[in-house]
Amino acid sequence: MRYFITGTAGFIGFHLARRLLEEGHEVVGLDGMTQYYDVGLKEARNAALAQFPTYRFHRLMLEEAGALKDAVEQAQPDVIVHLAAQAGVRYSLEEPKSYVETNILGTWNLLEAARLVNARHLMLASTSSVYGANETIPFRESDRADEPLTIYGASKKAMEVMAHSYAHLYRLPTTAFRFFTVYGSWGRPDMALFKFTKAILAEREIELYGEGRMSRDFTFVGDLVEGMLRLSAVIPSEENRIATPAGLDTLSRQAPFRIVNIGGGRPVGLMDFVATLEDALGRPARRRFLPMQQGDPPRTFASPDLLVALTGYKPATPLAEGVKDFVDWYRDYYASQPEPRGGPA
Repeated sequence: MRYFITGTAGFIGFHLARRLLEEGHEVVGLDGMTQYYDVGLKEARNAALAQFPTYRFHRLMLEEAGALKDAVEQAQPDVIVHLAAQAGVRYSLEEPKSYVETNILGTWNLLEAARLVNARHLMLASTSSVYGANETIPFRESDRADEPLTIYGASKKAMEVMAHSYAHLYRLPTTAFRFFTVYGSWGRPDMALFKFTKAILAEREIELYGEGRMSRDFTFVGDLVEGMLRLSAVIPSEENRIATPAGLDTLSRQAPFRIVNIGGGRPVGLMDFVATLEDALGRPARRRFLPMQQGDPPRTFASPDLLVALTGYKPATPLAEGVKDFVDWYRDYYASQPEPRGGPA
């Protein structure tokens, strides 16, 4: 099959593209190579993908509407996976405009391009941040998500709503999947696992917000990719509406559109996460406890029930195994590379 993937030089896009290429699919990738974090890491990911003869790459921004439209039309993909975005909950407090430009305007440009090529399935990356102030545990896709705490969460919610309207207007089969704290090799330098690893190896303090009392539903990137691939075969339609207790299936009554969590439903406390990393590194962390940062939820907790009902799959990689995978990659990669540079990390 032919896949068009935005954000292939990014953390998740790289892993998805590599898995598809290894399985013999054709991948047309797109990435703007922004300066948000170390561009050298993005270039290294893209170089690894370029080793596959069935990979083609476009270096352009989502905001470049005409060039984006041309790239999608040239690719004529079976499946479009939209992963490119301005990421980072905390950075959205500093540069909110970039989230509007990329996550809202850029996504609208992609929707405009997608409706012209009759792709079998459009898949969009959303986030657990859309749940915002939701106090219902675990987070279910049918819960209200109308109180995001940051412009990042708000921009992703806006993306979901726009995509639903396009699915309705143009009968464009669309799945929006919500991620939960993804981690693993080739990860982003602004994320906790990367920052903690770098600090511990340099014998510097790690900063623990919320006095260390937060918890997160961590998802190993390989599990996330598996969930996305399984969902790609479940094209939203009345034929696969799930007959389950009220409120589980989010398949729209007005459009071929569905929202699905991809998470294992096993939150881990921040202090337990740090202890797992200490074990993997073989050295202790120096801790600095700080108040909760504005916009940070105290916990995330996915309900995986809909994902399991649709695909028979639930992310299950143990945290210790996933953290070791990251630490092994980090040590290997930075044994021959300069230290991470650029961006907010």
